[in-house]
Amino acid sequence: MARQRKAAKSASVKPAHSQRNNTGALPAPYKRPPEVLQPIIDTFDEKHVYILHVDSKPRAFKRKIFLVPVCLNLAIAALFAWRVYYVGPYYLSLVTSAMGYWNETTMFVDEMTWAEIIPEVARRALTFMLDTLLAVFLWPWPVEFCFGQQHGNPVAWRWAVGFRDREVVVRRSRRWSAAMGDVVSDGEDGTNAARSYFLARISAATAPMVLGEKTGYVLMDGDWDLDWGAMVDATTMVDRKMAALEAFSLVVLLYQEDWGWLCVDLRGEEAEAQMDGRQRQVLAFRDALAAVGKEDLFYRWIEIVQFEASQPGGFGPEKQELAAQQIRELFMKEGVDFDQFWKDSVGTDSSLGIQ
Repeated sequence: MARQRKAAKSASVKPAHSQRNNTGALPAPYKRPPEVLQPIIDTFDEKHVYILHVDSKPRAFKRKIFLVPVCLNLAIAALFAWRVYYVGPYYLSLVTSAMGYWNETTMFVDEMTWAEIIPEVARRALTFMLDTLLAVFLWPWPVEFCFGQQHGNPVAWRWAVGFRDREVVVRRSRRWSAAMGDVVSDGEDGTNAARSYFLARISAATAPMVLGEKTGYVLMDGDWDLDWGAMVDATTMVDRKMAALEAFSLVVLLYQEDWGWLCVDLRGEEAEAQMDGRQRQVLAFRDALAAVGKEDLFYRWIEIVQFEASQPGGFGPEKQELAAQQIRELFMKEGVDFDQFWKDSVGTDSSLGIQ
């Protein structure tokens, strides 16, 4: 991944106090981000909060949604082309007249009455104002849509990614995140109002109704923008097998000076208490892999099982055996004995990790 954060702070020396807490227990609901996401985290701006999730809307639907801004920006570009064609000679005449070459736009005020001067000055002022408004407020739309550089642009994103049934969406917070303060550490009274404010915004942005009913492109609002470059980077990671698509399933990332990059645990205590034994085994397996620096294997394991389960004919014994063989070979290439590792970390038969 060639894209790097423009103002990377990793190269700067942190003051001693900024590292005082990074060896202790993280306050709830925060945890360390998955190691498999580190390549894309390295490109993020520490002043922003990021939400990553997988958009599962059908590709045909995404194509129709994207067609709307394409047509809108084409219309704006056509409007500007027509306007330049129509008014260009007029402005050229004004310039040449100002340079001393008389033409039809030259005003000889000494020979004109106020009844002639006022309408002509008003007409020119309105023309200048209209074209200024078009250039300042409308023209940047197609320019940013096609050639935006700071965070990429929609055209470059679609050109690189295309339209897929499952796509990684990366949202970046707008200006509100720069003024939210410390949302991690508790105050002297054991509370943190900034954290409550922050988690309320995250809850609204990650609500099931929002993620379930809207495709990624329409999630831009006053609080969140889309990071086109990051979405290209994430897709590149998936395509190059650097991370499984599931690794990007609803991840909230923020930077805090004392702790570095953190991930918000969206499950919460109530959801944790409701998890069944199977879910606990899967999470225990993931945590064990993360502890030995092999968390990427967890997501690739999930990807294999989901792929085989989605094939025609269901996930019967034959498919389970095929998936088991692929998983064992995958883990063995990384020097991990799947059966033994599952038993050591979960305490049950490894066949449960295939079903």
